[in-house]
Amino acid sequence: MRAAPPRGRARRGRAQRWTAVAFLAPLIVYLLLFYAYPLYRNIELSVHDYTPRAFIQGNPEFTGLENYLKILSDDAFLSALRNTALFTLGSIAAQYAIGLALAVFFHRSFRLSAALRAMFLVPWLLPLIVSASTWSWMLNSENGIVNAALRAFGIGQINWLTSPDTSLLAVTIANIWLGVPFNLVILYAGLQNIPADLYEAAGLDGAGAWQRFRHITFPLLRPVSMITLLLGLIYTLKVVDIIWIMTRGGPADASTTLAIWSYREAFGTGQPDFSPAAAVGNLLILIAFAAGLAHVRLQKESA
Repeated sequence: MRAAPPRGRARRGRAQRWTAVAFLAPLIVYLLLFYAYPLYRNIELSVHDYTPRAFIQGNPEFTGLENYLKILSDDAFLSALRNTALFTLGSIAAQYAIGLALAVFFHRSFRLSAALRAMFLVPWLLPLIVSASTWSWMLNSENGIVNAALRAFGIGQINWLTSPDTSLLAVTIANIWLGVPFNLVILYAGLQNIPADLYEAAGLDGAGAWQRFRHITFPLLRPVSMITLLLGLIYTLKVVDIIWIMTRGGPADASTTLAIWSYREAFGTGQPDFSPAAAVGNLLILIAFAAGLAHVRLQKESA
């Protein structure tokens, strides 16, 4: 069989390259429009003094890192950072623990297992405004069902949403409830990939349920667990709607996170201050980026 002439091979190579470009083009356009450009605009906002007038006239003053220095020196920064850490770590730890427990429970086949799993997905399917409003009603100091249940056990009224001591806990509980279905779905899918032969062999060797979980389930779920925790971290860092609807970051900034602080600076006061809001948003992006790098490094070390 005669080899293809050089000109034919070159034409075929160009066609393959253009085909590859055609397949990549939609992805590249998507990344540029919805990732690169918004990130550029956010950085550009944070290094200028954007007021409503500057938006209209298009002549914002360049301020460099002044907005970053402004937020870092603000009295509210350390409080917002602490609240963000408590809200984020508390949410993802509880969501993961509850989601893992439910995934292990549903991994065993029993009657109505599918129906119960579907019921646990309800929080994930509801609009966030409905979920937040429901929790606001349930945790209402006067008429909430939670305080009504506590009174039945002799516990006095707790001002869940209006006390600086409990407002952050209240929004964290609501966020945990919302995030458990996601963890359940991902971890349950991960359990399906663990060979049943391993459990059978461990059972023959006399391993109990806890030993099988500790030495088989948990180690083999590590890759799935890591990506679940990373996605939970990134999602929780940017939670605004639940906190804003339930407490608006109050009282006295007791439940103000960095995301709430950024939103309030831009839209929540009636006097928009877009540049500091963008600077706070960029700090959240850096935190999420650092978490992503840590995840990649841990994946390489465990490979």
